[in-house]
Amino acid sequence: FSCKLSCTPELWNPRESRLNGKGKEAVETNAKIEKLLLAVNNAFDSLMSRKVDFDATDVKNHFQGCMETQMTLMRMTDVVCDDLKARIGIDRAKGTYPGYHYMRLTLGEFIKHQYKVKDLSFGQLTEQFIHDYENFILDEKGHAVDTARHYLAIVKKSCRKAYKEGHSERFMFQHYVLPKQTVKTPKALCRESFEKIRDVEIAPHRTTHRLARDLFLFACYTGVAYSDAVTVTRENLYTGEDGKLWLKYRRKKNELRASVKLLPEAVALIEKYHDDSRDTLFPMIHYPSMRNHMKTLAVLAGIKENLCYHVGRHSFASLVTLEAGVPIETISSMLGHSNIQTTQVYARVTPKKLFEDMDRLIEATGDLKLVL
Repeated sequence: FSCKLSCTPELWNPRESRLNGKGKEAVETNAKIEKLLLAVNNAFDSLMSRKVDFDATDVKNHFQGCMETQMTLMRMTDVVCDDLKARIGIDRAKGTYPGYHYMRLTLGEFIKHQYKVKDLSFGQLTEQFIHDYENFILDEKGHAVDTARHYLAIVKKSCRKAYKEGHSERFMFQHYVLPKQTVKTPKALCRESFEKIRDVEIAPHRTTHRLARDLFLFACYTGVAYSDAVTVTRENLYTGEDGKLWLKYRRKKNELRASVKLLPEAVALIEKYHDDSRDTLFPMIHYPSMRNHMKTLAVLAGIKENLCYHVGRHSFASLVTLEAGVPIETISSMLGHSNIQTTQVYARVTPKKLFEDMDRLIEATGDLKLVL
């Protein structure tokens, strides 16, 4: 087996299996070799005391810890995945788990491809392992950088857990820096495209297309995600002190509370689909159908943007609220975000808002004089 030690080649004495000299490197490396030999001899003596037949493989397994009994990388990954699964519905969404599941499959495939075994002990891991796994994800599997970052973060998390629980002598990949996350500008509609979708003529017999369009407009007016829009009920509607209607609900994604004051257009959509025989505010439309109908809407409206339901949420954050001068802290509360940094990504500063803010600044500082 490999002892995972390295040294200056010129110092190595093959006959003695030690380093020559009394320098710091030679003394420290020779001490580690002696420690390994002592551990091997202890394993040998332990097997001898059992008074049963054994061979060199048994000594090696007893020294390193048998793969059947020790905590290995794949087993620790299973523990991390099971911990996440147990938290679904508490502080984790159901959609979080598939990423962990597919990461576990990819890791097992990589170990079998690279090392021709089903699992690895933490003592067998090296710094090169994480780089080889990253290349496997990107080159062999063809995944995106963000996917690789997510998978590598789970491996790092498993190694950290193993170190804290005493299954690993050191925290593997402690200094490994994850690939930089790709920052994408959220897609939001411009006012012209929004008005085209709002005013597009849809044939009366295309009831599901009309429903898809209205649900999308509801997202533009409220910022409600698809999974919440098809499940909110009249119990989520509240009348404020000013007599205005509010929509208050807990997001399915993170269970955080979102509160938004309904615009007249949103109230009109709710009343349009009012039905006492149904608990939800809107009829159910399954997401695959919703996705297909959004593509049809883009063609009917004559817009070139790739249209999906979530674009409505982005449009609410930027086009409807931010451009109207709503503070970003308020937008964060309406969207149900856990921190304002998430809102800053969604609610990008539009050129119109930038120009308006600069005009306001120039007007406010117009009477100031520069004194040198």
